Amino acid sequence: MAPLSGITILDLTHVLAGPYCSHTLQDLGAKVIKVERPGPGDDTRAFPPFKQGESAYFATLNAGKQSLALDLKATDDRALFDRLLARADVLLENYRPGVMERLGYGWEALHERHPRLVYGAVSGFGHTGPDAEKPAYDMVVQARGGVMSITGEEGGPPVRVGASIGDIVAGMFLAQGVLAALFDREKTGLGAKVDVAMLDAQLAIQEHAVAIASATGTPPGRTGARHPTITPFSTYRAADGFFVIAAGNDDMFRRLCAALPLPVAEDPRFASNAARCDNHALLKRLIEAVTLGETVAYWIARLEAAGLPTARVQDMGQVLRDPQLLARHMVLPVAPRPGGPEFVAPGNPIKISTLPEIDARPPAPALDGDRQAVLDWLDRGAAT
Repeated sequence: MAPLSGITILDLTHVLAGPYCSHTLQDLGAKVIKVERPGPGDDTRAFPPFKQGESAYFATLNAGKQSLALDLKATDDRALFDRLLARADVLLENYRPGVMERLGYGWEALHERHPRLVYGAVSGFGHTGPDAEKPAYDMVVQARGGVMSITGEEGGPPVRVGASIGDIVAGMFLAQGVLAALFDREKTGLGAKVDVAMLDAQLAIQEHAVAIASATGTPPGRTGARHPTITPFSTYRAADGFFVIAAGNDDMFRRLCAALPLPVAEDPRFASNAARCDNHALLKRLIEAVTLGETVAYWIARLEAAGLPTARVQDMGQVLRDPQLLARHMVLPVAPRPGGPEFVAPGNPIKISTLPEIDARPPAPALDGDRQAVLDWLDRGAAT
């Protein structure tokens, strides 16, 4: 049995942070009932790219979930939602603070009625603080949280990280919090509220930026692909593309110099990591004067033979064909509904010895397509 078998997630979230959390919990065995707005449903159903009129974005995040359309202001739908709450282990929501309270489903009201229910909330700025009720998107918290200030080329404008880390990291932290609350419930018998702010999560992931700013009094700037406190640790040009060199200590640097070869291992300008950081631009020019003479494949083979961490800079087409990822079941087809399109989605990166690997994901749900199945599940529970 999967670790979360028997756990039911009632998921009111939409777009990315919350659905990423429920997607993670589902991969660990939870049943996820996705409650969507009647009519449009989750916003991501309208996000391109499309195949046969269906969103690939929606499919990759919501495959295998059940969809139920409910208007939480309508009497009949509220009655059905109340039945679901009585069976659920976890409620997830990503409304602005105060919305659930106005609907009558805030934490305090639900905890009184359903004391074992775990309440997971993710929002831009959290449920406390002066900006709690402000709206936010991924790019807003990347900007305000400082991530954009350290992303991009030196001297260039700030750049958004290519992946939506404002949402995704918050979803990951929410999943951790929900798991901790479920574990604690085993000891206390009581659920808890988990409140995750996207802005908080952005600060939490910036290990070197916080250290630099707090220790030196000077905030770090943009360094492109280069690591600000380790050198050489960046992308480098070969004859036919880019690859990464990550020499994280003095021994690795000496092995790198031997593998290239580059006779600077004893040069005082590069003899320590601190010295290499001070002279990073010169060192990069010296390295690329060598690496431009051969292909990426040549350098990957040579550096790997020396036991050095390295990789080709791959585009997503190459990533989806990567034999290591394929061997780890990280590229999965999303099974189509009858007559529908097939999509591709990432697999589960959490490998547990008791959790069987899957070779395909179930279909993404049609809007309100699981109403009868959910009703039948509720009726079976009432009968027992």
